[in-house]
Amino acid sequence: MPVNDGQPRLINTQNEIDTLCGEFASAGQNGCDTEFMRTQTYWPELCLVQVATREQTACIDVLAPIDTSEFRQILRANPEPLILHAAKQDLEAWYATWQELPTAVFDIQIAAGLLGFQPQIGYGNLVNELLDVKLDKDQTRTDWSRRPLTDKQISYATDDVAYLHDIYDIVCTRLTDSGRYEWALADSATLVDSNLYDAPPEDAWLRLSAIPYLPVVIQARARALTAWRETRAKQANRPRQWILGDKALLKIAHANLERVEDLSNIEDLQPAVARKQGQNILQIVQRANDDAANGSLDLTQTPVPLPPDKNHVQKLSAIVRDKATELDIAPELLATRRDIISIINGNADARPLHGWRQAVIGEKLLGAC
Repeated sequence: MPVNDGQPRLINTQNEIDTLCGEFASAGQNGCDTEFMRTQTYWPELCLVQVATREQTACIDVLAPIDTSEFRQILRANPEPLILHAAKQDLEAWYATWQELPTAVFDIQIAAGLLGFQPQIGYGNLVNELLDVKLDKDQTRTDWSRRPLTDKQISYATDDVAYLHDIYDIVCTRLTDSGRYEWALADSATLVDSNLYDAPPEDAWLRLSAIPYLPVVIQARARALTAWRETRAKQANRPRQWILGDKALLKIAHANLERVEDLSNIEDLQPAVARKQGQNILQIVQRANDDAANGSLDLTQTPVPLPPDKNHVQKLSAIVRDKATELDIAPELLATRRDIISIINGNADARPLHGWRQAVIGEKLLGAC
């Protein structure tokens, strides 16, 4: 049953957070959710952290002048994984705020997918299907950065953790009965990797899948531009596309311009970017050219893979579908079409070839290649 049925509890003073620490220190497994804003910023702005034990819930106002470090340490020290739903964005906001992550998490959306529910099932739908409770979602578009928070907002936020333990108990029982509990733990564990939320700028080029297939000198310029963009976006706390759009970035890398005024010929480049950052952009391009010319870059052009044989893809897709039907789960939880093509192209890092998927589907796919 839902916990804390009384007045929703907002923690926004140091005395209140200190009291909460004492209550949570020996309270058993915890659940968590967050509310954040991210419309005009690079980093998500964490506004509220909702937490729950089996006995109570609370909403911590992280915009209030309080020190949450002791409370976060209590959550991290808990031997049981922290329960969340669709945890990746919550963890990104958590990491952006405190540069740390929980020690272990259990994502009930992942767990539900492994039990045959829609892979991206929403929390409200999951509560409705498993507990026959319909949640009020009228605060979905609220501005969580505005203060003071209303009782209705606090109540809405509280609902997002009030049923976590009940759902956890149900899905864990079903996962254990089906032998899939360790699958859910393994997939949830991938979420507590800081590289997911703060990759080094020099790795920012990985977001643009076309870059490895470009000629080396163009690739060098594109990589340098993505690193510069990522650094500026972080420093200015603005979306990376506001700094320099993907299309404009790749066109600049191809064009190899030498004069600032030539940037006006780049389609998709905002005039303000050309005006304010044009000189910096050309300097980055020139440095990349120099590095490519003197051989200081260890780059190669990846051959563009030939389109996979349609019949081959269909054959492997059928294997995935048959296994998914047997397990009563969505096929994409075992292997996506991209995964299948990656395996056909000989990529040993393809997701189905690792972890629990290797024995369940990966070996079958390799055997059919």
